[in-house]
Amino acid sequence: MTTWTLLDDAHQALRTAIAGVGPDGWQLPTPCDQWTVTQVLQHAAGDQLGYAGTLGVGTGPAYNPFAPSGQLDEDPAAFTEQALTASAAAFATVEAGAQDVPKPLPLPPMSAEEVVAAAALDAAVHAWDIAVATGQPSPLTPEMSQALLPIAHATADSLRGFAYADALAG
Repeated sequence: MTTWTLLDDAHQALRTAIAGVGPDGWQLPTPCDQWTVTQVLQHAAGDQLGYAGTLGVGTGPAYNPFAPSGQLDEDPAAFTEQALTASAAAFATVEAGAQDVPKPLPLPPMSAEEVVAAAALDAAVHAWDIAVATGQPSPLTPEMSQALLPIAHATADSLRGFAYADALAG
């Protein structure tokens, strides 16, 4: 079993952000253009289920994480926890140093460390989205942000127009 500290930290950041959302916060707008807090939560959970399913744990999300409904009929923390648990279990089966690890996104071949970092980046960025939208402080530490920066640079261009918007000027 492999432990991935960066992924664990990013998952905890997402848990922290979700725990800080008040009852009236789920329909607030987020930095993700045209998405509410609930939609970002559904997307983030769906992405983690996507990684898990791609790695052989579960079948992935039962909905399209890139078209979240904005309606959640269960406790947000429980909804998220099942996705984070599946993701962590899937990545625990991935050997450190493995090459060309499967991933649910259209990215070039990546090592275990890179795919783990990509999953962590996804959870961390959406933790930040939720925190900012609901008036919470960022759940990301400077160390986590620094550790995620290389994978953000490595994956951004491949995901532009699909999962990422255009780059900001400056």
